Amino acid sequence: MLVIDDHTVFAEALAAALIARDFVVTDIARTGAAALTAVTQSSPDVVLVDQRLPDVTGTELLRALRGAAPDAALVMLTAQRDERTVIAAVEAGCRGYVTKDQSLDELVDAVRRAAMGEVVLSPALLARVLPLLRSDPPTRGELLTPRELEILELMSEGLSNRAIAGRLFLSVNTVRNHVRNMLAKLDAHSKLEAVAIATRRGLIAPPTDAPS
Repeated sequence: MLVIDDHTVFAEALAAALIARDFVVTDIARTGAAALTAVTQSSPDVVLVDQRLPDVTGTELLRALRGAAPDAALVMLTAQRDERTVIAAVEAGCRGYVTKDQSLDELVDAVRRAAMGEVVLSPALLARVLPLLRSDPPTRGELLTPRELEILELMSEGLSNRAIAGRLFLSVNTVRNHVRNMLAKLDAHSKLEAVAIATRRGLIAPPTDAPS
């Protein structure tokens, strides 16, 4: 895992806390340039990105990281919860969005879920931001099967693959295969990005506001 934050005390304390929870933290980067160097050297499976960095914004860095480390789970970890920042992070391809006022247990859970490919954004926040995303033409939507659309709807509620499998009486592997196919069809890099694309193309309805 790579932690990207320019506040040294916070970054080091977070890394120590994650290591104590049996995570492997390969590096701490304090600038966007250092982060890009670190991902090429250590190939982390999860990258935590702060929004405010001295040389680049977190959302700009997310786009660069997506190209440099396409297999990494990119998670925005920031004090900001305004819709503009959340939307920019989703459109940049992050897998999750966690705010710094959440507990360490919540962050640990988010990291584990992101590493498994899950959506790490509360249904309430999804409901707030997805209707504000820019509209895309309804291209390629016809390629999605009814089952894939059904799974997309459940993904938009923040359900994990296991929860979706239980709801639809499918195996987890079957759900995982459907998700993989959907990501390819929508040209999405994460489940969160797939939900965003499908919503703004009108393939699924925006999620209703729900408790996080």
